[in-house]
Amino acid sequence: MFVSGDDHRFLTIRDNSTMTLIETAFATCPSPAASGSEDIEHLVISIKNTDQKVMVPARPTEQWLKDNTTLEPVEIWDYETDGYVYKDEINAMTRGEHEFPGCHVGLIANEASLRELNQRLAKKGADEITVERFRPNIIVRGKDEENDEDTAPGAWSEDSWKRVRIVNKPNSGFLSTALGSNAVDIDVQARCARCQVPNVNPETAEKNQHEPWDTLVSYRRIDEGIKWKPCFGMLSVPRADGHIAVGMRFEVLETTENHKYMKGF
Repeated sequence: MFVSGDDHRFLTIRDNSTMTLIETAFATCPSPAASGSEDIEHLVISIKNTDQKVMVPARPTEQWLKDNTTLEPVEIWDYETDGYVYKDEINAMTRGEHEFPGCHVGLIANEASLRELNQRLAKKGADEITVERFRPNIIVRGKDEENDEDTAPGAWSEDSWKRVRIVNKPNSGFLSTALGSNAVDIDVQARCARCQVPNVNPETAEKNQHEPWDTLVSYRRIDEGIKWKPCFGMLSVPRADGHIAVGMRFEVLETTENHKYMKGF
């Protein structure tokens, strides 16, 4: 989610599918505004398939904020909050925007569930889709249904997850050396009720008028708290800071049958 520099109201991919082409990443490099050679972590915002790029400090100092921004009210959903807005002289050169999470800080997706959905799409003659359509930041390798010995989570088993853990595998080489062996415990708080954003191809920003929405609606309106929307993925919040990386082990610690979506925006 981004905030407009014109009226300070939030902008969302739900209303403007071309925002799919926006990419974000963290990078450590010398600050363009600093005379020294010290490397600083930046948030880099770019537009796919173009040279357009905006870079801002990931952790700006009070002095940087004072020199470059003013504190003004901005609207996020239906609420007004404070936002640091670039000063006019900076906006004359480039447009600065602020990004906020869409709902929760974590969205967990299960590859087994995606495979099951793609099987349904294929039967209808529709193209298969990738997990990027759902924009998760944690992807779990799901169970291979053709392998009876596979103990990975089965399709849609995430519906009942309550608390999960991500931890380095024993003797995992580089991961153990670089990140240590500390586990990250995550509270799974709700199913993710979907809008039609997954209908948008993240590579082209083109929106399919039917899929995967139509298929999901046909069998994934399962949450009593929001019956009119289909669910894919689980909204979650980590209990503490930590590092995760591809290849770590995923564990389900607690389950529940009482998940019920509570609409908050």
